[in-house]
Amino acid sequence: MQIRALDAAEPFVTRDGSIIRELLGPATVPAEHQSLAEATLPAGQSTERHYHRVAEEIYLITAGEGRMELNGDVAAVRPGDAILIPPGAWHQITAVGEDDLRLLCCCAPPYSHDDTYFA
Repeated sequence: MQIRALDAAEPFVTRDGSIIRELLGPATVPAEHQSLAEATLPAGQSTERHYHRVAEEIYLITAGEGRMELNGDVAAVRPGDAILIPPGAWHQITAVGEDDLRLLCCCAPPYSHDDTYFA
């Protein structure tokens, strides 16, 4: 059984600029097909607009408020909202308001810096 506490996960900065703590994935457990991480984006900050050629992502907003852009469509997001990001979809998320934006991010296959592309 693989159980990992969030506070045991060391934070790192991804290529898009968000602060990530990987809970489960190839770097932490023998997960081969997906990864689960918590991302934090400081208030007023945005990730760099990017896409993943291979990975499908699902975001679940857990705290704060944001603005999600996906292939040119923009929507407000808040805790409880889940967002599907298909492979190849350009996307960017911005923390709006005064609080940091926190979200869970599931990637299949697992997140990789090498699968993150910018304009």
